Amino acid sequence: MKYKIDKAMRPVYLQIYRQIKSDIVNGIYPYGTKLPSKRLLAEETETSTVTVEHAYLLLCDEGYVEARERSGFFVIFRKTDGFAASAERREIAAHAALGGQHTAPDFSFTVLSRTMRAVLSDYQEEILERSPNAGRFELREALKRYLARNRGMTAELEQIVIGSGAEYLYGLIIGMLGRERVYAIESPSYQKIEQVYLAEAIRYESLPLTHEGIDSEALQKSRADVLHTTPYRSYPTGVTATASKRHEYLHWAGAGERFIIEDDYESEFSVSTKPEDTLFSLSEHDNVIYLNSFSKTISPALRVGYMVIPRQLVPVFSERLGFYSCTVPTFEQLVLAQLIESGDFERHINRVRRNKRKELQK
Repeated sequence: MKYKIDKAMRPVYLQIYRQIKSDIVNGIYPYGTKLPSKRLLAEETETSTVTVEHAYLLLCDEGYVEARERSGFFVIFRKTDGFAASAERREIAAHAALGGQHTAPDFSFTVLSRTMRAVLSDYQEEILERSPNAGRFELREALKRYLARNRGMTAELEQIVIGSGAEYLYGLIIGMLGRERVYAIESPSYQKIEQVYLAEAIRYESLPLTHEGIDSEALQKSRADVLHTTPYRSYPTGVTATASKRHEYLHWAGAGERFIIEDDYESEFSVSTKPEDTLFSLSEHDNVIYLNSFSKTISPALRVGYMVIPRQLVPVFSERLGFYSCTVPTFEQLVLAQLIESGDFERHINRVRRNKRKELQK
């Protein structure tokens, strides 16, 4: 072990977490391996055992390791050359999953109204101007910085596209990737995903979910070119894909000219001390389209979503869909940009996550 810790960079536990996770993914700590004891790692990194434990618990949260009573922490992540064995398929019944219900936490109306007044005062008649086709610079720039800070996602402005909700963006993705492709969706999945593909006369396959994510055998046998997945709390089952399963999706997409549509709805409210890793940030093949919206984090009445497309698809999007007008009013975009840049958006998310953790501890 030669982990390097820069104590001037906070938080320290995330530095430990990232280095150990990298060693697990790269096979330095293979499946079943016991990690160094908290005391030993604390001595080497010159940190406290509490700091090391924080890093280890985060690895547990994300499905890389598990804690065994009086034995330590053991690696449960598998990175195979193909797909994990599917000897036991434990399909999920939608009504049986706990936590699959989506309840919207309240965003402060006081903060929202104050921000609206500030935008009206600062921009005045500019709020009546037509938005650029991909969205206002202010919102895309705010999202670019937010995603880099909080999700480890590196993207340029031209990769970020604003639209009026997820369903609208699904349609744009079909126009970008093409109708000749076969799409795969989770079964069960959010009903509107299937409805959009049906309405667009797109060929699609339904792949059964297990407790860990999409069934490996079904994915391996699929004829799909595009996988539409919700890795965090898939609706209506509440299933979150394990770390091993996420890498399996990426391995599948890397074998040929395939793409993943990552529907990241609600992941900001993970009870983990850090949001789940996105497939976009983990991908090495520039083939993940990331989708999210503000309907859960702020209000379902706010029909604003965004997607981050791979660099390789930027010219394709521009050529095929660049003429589409942005469907979100300028005023709403500027309000969202201000909420993100002021820190009010992240404070709201952190408050909700803290409250959820407290509820779990009761």
